[in-house]
Amino acid sequence: MITIDLLCARFAALAPEDVRRWVADGLIRPEQGEIFAEIDVERVRLILDLRDTLDVNEEALPVVMGLLDQIYALRRQLRELGRPQGE
Repeated sequence: MITIDLLCARFAALAPEDVRRWVADGLIRPEQGEIFAEIDVERVRLILDLRDTLDVNEEALPVVMGLLDQIYALRRQLRELGRPQGE
């Protein structure tokens, strides 16, 4: 678990306002209050890459993240379908 202050300290390009906006937009979901799990840290890393490296604007981030979430969910479903019965 990591606090918002430690999260912002980990990424130089990250401001607390960014994190709070992304929480409000549903892009990251803290465990409680402003305490984040490792999955959220990785989502922040991805969002920063999209925003800063690939120049995805803030308005498009929810759409892009939603599509990525759908892709990952479909991959999980395909893996489950490919498993032999009884496992």
